[in-house]
Amino acid sequence: MTSNIGPNPNMVHPMPHQEKIVFLKNIITRPNIIAGDYSYYHDLDDPYNFERNVVYHYDFIGDKLIIGKFCAIASGVKFIMNGANHELKPISTFPFFIFGNGWEQMLDEVEMDGKFPYKGDTIVGNDVWIGNGATILPGVRIGNGAIIASEAVVTKDIPDYAIVGGNPARVIRKRFADTDIERLLDIAWWNWTAEQITTHLKLINSNNIDALEEVAKSIW
Repeated sequence: MTSNIGPNPNMVHPMPHQEKIVFLKNIITRPNIIAGDYSYYHDLDDPYNFERNVVYHYDFIGDKLIIGKFCAIASGVKFIMNGANHELKPISTFPFFIFGNGWEQMLDEVEMDGKFPYKGDTIVGNDVWIGNGATILPGVRIGNGAIIASEAVVTKDIPDYAIVGGNPARVIRKRFADTDIERLLDIAWWNWTAEQITTHLKLINSNNIDALEEVAKSIW
């Protein structure tokens, strides 16, 4: 059943006969992974692989993966979470205490608060495109409108509307001038209603920021 205001964001498979594309929020089972409306994942094998690609994500650490609205995430994208971090300062990086059997006694001799590297939540903004096989490291913040190239390894925060690639990922260029980026962030079309987005879809899919800004003023 089709709609004149776009696909239902609560559908698992928003495209007919495309079982390998899913709206992410409808397949996520972990409470510490959050995805916004219309953000989709495409997997060449099985879209339910997504959570298997969010690795070292342990409840006792408490970090979250937060993905905004209207994101496009390609097959094989991997999010590495804070559970992958090991200490760097000691002679050995081996996490002895987690294996118990007497090794946990080392906890009596060390200060655990801040002992292991913790970089916070991993946050993906709105309208972000992440290419095939990219890897996102713990605690990274990816700005709105950013594009992550295929196979990129993102080790640090990515600015709004930047295109990045490489290992480690570096900014190749900005998609728009800084002044226009500020305007687009103010417009924040991804927060409009489905009806408003549908009405002004041609503008959102154009490069006419002036016209879109005028529409936004009437919506505000």
